[in-house]
Amino acid sequence: METNKLLQSFQESWNSFIDRVPEILMAILIIAIGTFVANKISDLARNTIRGKSRDPLMTNFLVKAIKLVFITVVIMFALRIAGLDGIATGLLTAAGASAVILGFAFKDVGENFISGIILSFNRPFNLDDTVSIGDIFGKVKAMEFRYTKLKTFDGKVVYIPNSDVIRKSVFNFTEDGFFRMEFMVGIAYENDIDSAKNIILETIEKHRLALRDPDHEPFVLTDELATNAVNIKVFFWVDAEDYRRDALMIRSEMIDQVKINLLSTGISMPANIQELKWYKE
Repeated sequence: METNKLLQSFQESWNSFIDRVPEILMAILIIAIGTFVANKISDLARNTIRGKSRDPLMTNFLVKAIKLVFITVVIMFALRIAGLDGIATGLLTAAGASAVILGFAFKDVGENFISGIILSFNRPFNLDDTVSIGDIFGKVKAMEFRYTKLKTFDGKVVYIPNSDVIRKSVFNFTEDGFFRMEFMVGIAYENDIDSAKNIILETIEKHRLALRDPDHEPFVLTDELATNAVNIKVFFWVDAEDYRRDALMIRSEMIDQVKINLLSTGISMPANIQELKWYKE
């Protein structure tokens, strides 16, 4: 008796499945077509957004969001066509519950994800900017939803959690394209300070990459009367789109040329001399 009921139940389920095969095949076809269309829409959205925005990070974020929403809608529609409304509702309910559970289980992951979304719309840097985040100094190479990728100038690749980027101070050295550099020059006490300043300033102004507009004029000033020298501090601006080339290398070139010009005009640059005395007992 029980066996007959079991066989009858199985037969009814099988017949119901056979009756729904066309609907299931239609749902599979809808998902396949929907996925194809989603890829095409993503490509179209990427080209459209690129034409209006030069921000590759924002472009990638919006394209992924559009594709995800479209595929989700297609899957829900396909399940409804297949007569599986209950499964569609269950998936949405399970997704909501899973999000809450995972939010507590992976607090740091969720925090970095949300921070990544915030940074996608409002962040203190762009790709290839030179920044300092905490103790890490380098160039921004990529930013995903969970981390920001920096490459330091000594070749290291650092992945910084986006939550740290949100919480820590970020110093952007190249946001407006300009950076002020400085170095110190020590001259002997017997030399004329004004003459030395003029030579240094002329040397800086003649450099091909030094800026000389009203907002970025080089200048020098007497900084300190040290033990063995009068220290003169030099300030100048450079176009710092590439921090390492346009700032550090130019600074090195200017120091070399200032030394040559000062010595060639008879202005000495004394070394730090220490006098040792031996006393007889």
